[in-house]
This record gives sequence, C-alpha cells and structure tokens, in this order.
Amino acid sequence: MLEMRPDCERCGTDLPASAPGTFICSFECTFCARCADELDDRCPNCGGELMDRPVRARDLLAKFPASTKRRFEG
Repeated sequence: MLEMRPDCERCGTDLPASAPGTFICSFECTFCARCADELDDRCPNCGGELMDRPVRARDLLAKFPASTKRRFEG
C-alpha cells in the first residue's frame, strides 16, 4: 500500500491523498505537478521516473489513512 505522503519534498505544497496532481517515483519520493514538471519528470533523489500518484478514495482514508510525516525540509 502506498504511503501517500502529505507534501511535496521540493516546495512543501500540501498534497492530499484524495486529490489528483501528485507525482511519485518507485521509492515514493513525492512532488507536486509544478515541481515534477520543473524536474522534467525525473526524481532528483534516485533519478527514477516520476509518475502520477493514484488518489485514495475518501471513504477508504479512514480505514487506510495517509501518512502525516512531512518530508519538505525548506
């Protein structure tokens, strides 16, 4: 199951698990659409391809909550 990290690792933008517009690599490094575009869809951490992260249905978030640990270090 995906961790569904709550923020962009590059700019700190909030990225709700139930909303589209989030990009991840195979290690789940997480970026907003603007940063993914600026990174040319390449993860700066591992060099992997950034892909659309699927959304988690709102009714499943209670049973399978998204992570609350923020990754942005500003």
